[in-house]
Amino acid sequence: MVISEKIFDLLQKSGMSQKEFSEKTGIAQSAISDWKRKKTNPVSDKILIICEVLNVTPEELLSGTSSNSNRSKKDDYYVISKSSEMGEFIKSYDQLSKDLRDRVIGYVEALADLERKRAEKKM
Repeated sequence: MVISEKIFDLLQKSGMSQKEFSEKTGIAQSAISDWKRKKTNPVSDKILIICEVLNVTPEELLSGTSSNSNRSKKDDYYVISKSSEMGEFIKSYDQLSKDLRDRVIGYVEALADLERKRAEKKM
């Protein structure tokens, strides 16, 4: 199965229309129609946003394996939109020096620990 066929299969299973998919991904409806009509695949720089919208991993989309198959292994990555709050955070973090990155990580770990302690007190 080519990638575009997998995309249309996932769209059908999710009940999402091509128009809705176009709006969520920012990919022109004409390009999506071309995939179906000409049996072509999306350009590689669109794969991550497609996976995010269809709620699948790149591995699932590109290889056809699912997270419950024997060939699949636990993912060690996240798919994050660059325009999201987390995407903006990562962009800013990436511009910091190593020392400042270490400080940010220490701060985040301390906040997570504080949050865990608060949750334990509520129990």
